Amino acid sequence: MSESRPEARNMPARPGAVVRSMREQRGWTLADVSARTGLSVSTLSKVENGKMSLTYDKLYRISKGLDIDIGQLFAAESASTAAGVAAPRGFSGRRSVSRSGEGSVIDTPNYGHVYPATELLSKQMVPIFGQPKARTLEEFGELLRHSGEEFSVVLEGAVVFHTELYAPVLLQVGDSVYFDSSMGHAYLRVGDGPCRVLTVCSDAASLAAAGYPPPAAEPQVMRAAALAEPAAGVSPQAGPRPRPRKR
Repeated sequence: MSESRPEARNMPARPGAVVRSMREQRGWTLADVSARTGLSVSTLSKVENGKMSLTYDKLYRISKGLDIDIGQLFAAESASTAAGVAAPRGFSGRRSVSRSGEGSVIDTPNYGHVYPATELLSKQMVPIFGQPKARTLEEFGELLRHSGEEFSVVLEGAVVFHTELYAPVLLQVGDSVYFDSSMGHAYLRVGDGPCRVLTVCSDAASLAAAGYPPPAAEPQVMRAAALAEPAAGVSPQAGPRPRPRKR
């Protein structure tokens, strides 16, 4: 008999409740939080009362304004965690397994988001499973932008990827894009079938402060020619050719 797989849990995130709890713990008003995040008082009020869902860029701005890890916005129990969480150093050995479809859910007009591994704080990257909804820029509205860099790969369907500096590009299953996410961008779905994108966001400043990537003594470059089949008469096991001596 095959072992039954545990049922995946898909939990709606309530970042507004966390924002309210932290604001009250610190004795701040909505105006104080507005000054720290750049979001309007009315927007923050809607967030706290569960009347507005947050895109990644707004979640990022709130976490930076409150000086907390973005993961603390996904669970009420995180609100009691100390605001200054030390980043793991060296070999931490931590791990998080998320089953298919499992994570904290935030639904916005343009995307359905599932955030896995939200119990891990001080992550050096933020993975997001996204389901684009809008099909036109008019429907999407203002382009999104946030600090750091972003990598996305299409898992299902197809999207047209828009940025403010480049021409739109069609991305199909298996296609990916890596870009500066402070540049305005949008993923627009193509067709009526399922559409799903895996996105990984990084904060360049946080990664640099953590010393990533480590400096390399000499850049290692793999050239396309090195992947070509060996020429006739040349053994694939042969070592590199000796350099000619200077005369």
